[in-house]
Amino acid sequence: MPQSPTRRPARSPRSPAPPARALHRTGSLLQRAQLPPVLSTLLIPLAARAHGGRYFPWLDCHDAVAQALLTQLGADVSSTLDDLPTVLHVLWRTRAIKEAGRAFFAEHPQALGVNLGCGLTHHFQWLDTGANQWLDADLPPVMALRKPLLPPQCPRMRHADLDLSQPGWWQRLGLPAQRTDPPVLLVCEGVLMYLPPAQVHAVLAEFAQHAPPGSRMVLDVMTRQAVGCAARHASVGPTGAEFRWGVGRMAELAAVHPRLHLLREQSVAEGYGWAGIAMDMWWRPWLGAPLYGLATVGVRDGSP
Repeated sequence: MPQSPTRRPARSPRSPAPPARALHRTGSLLQRAQLPPVLSTLLIPLAARAHGGRYFPWLDCHDAVAQALLTQLGADVSSTLDDLPTVLHVLWRTRAIKEAGRAFFAEHPQALGVNLGCGLTHHFQWLDTGANQWLDADLPPVMALRKPLLPPQCPRMRHADLDLSQPGWWQRLGLPAQRTDPPVLLVCEGVLMYLPPAQVHAVLAEFAQHAPPGSRMVLDVMTRQAVGCAARHASVGPTGAEFRWGVGRMAELAAVHPRLHLLREQSVAEGYGWAGIAMDMWWRPWLGAPLYGLATVGVRDGSP
């Protein structure tokens, strides 16, 4: 996707490498984790949030922990930083999630937020109201890596193991399930496109069946045309992960369950300015959905 000509980023010199001793010590942390292809993609958003502001300062999320985490891991993320479109997409997505989260917690300041497939992302640094609660959850190998790097920093935060491919995850996480409970905010980024369609539909259906009215899920989506094409992605391709799910139209998300409704759809074209928006309008009849974007899905009142 072309970049807005009025906002062409200039590369600045990369940060000095951490000391060799630190690289040796923390490099073994990644080696011990032995993350499989999909889980290893967690380094992509971490690199973008740590260093992306130098290339796209208007999207800088000012992540307070990302750069230190990369140093502790001793991870070489130079190839990700060479993939500037992906860096922009992560920063745009982060800003949109922050805005959605802040709007939700402005209405429900004591509610619970949950990051499904959290990786090494720390959204609570931006969404802490001083009264709300937060749960970071991911597969056990990721949580084992996260625990020493990003332990819960206050009693209102907690960690949990999570496997979205297995039904019953809502109950296992102990999430509110009564119609009278406060609504819940779920964030699910960089996760669902790696699952087969049937599992994605099951995740959305479980959210719809159990979440209290007013709950929301913010998730990223891509066009169905991208399924099976991860090898062509500059950052995802080298990991060996594959895109397995996409949408033909955004309305498919709400069609999964009667309690779901699509509250908002956003395209990453916004991050490229007027030129990107124009290209998105040109491509949309063929793609049926944004090339890449975000959807906010809500839960209606009423029985499932």
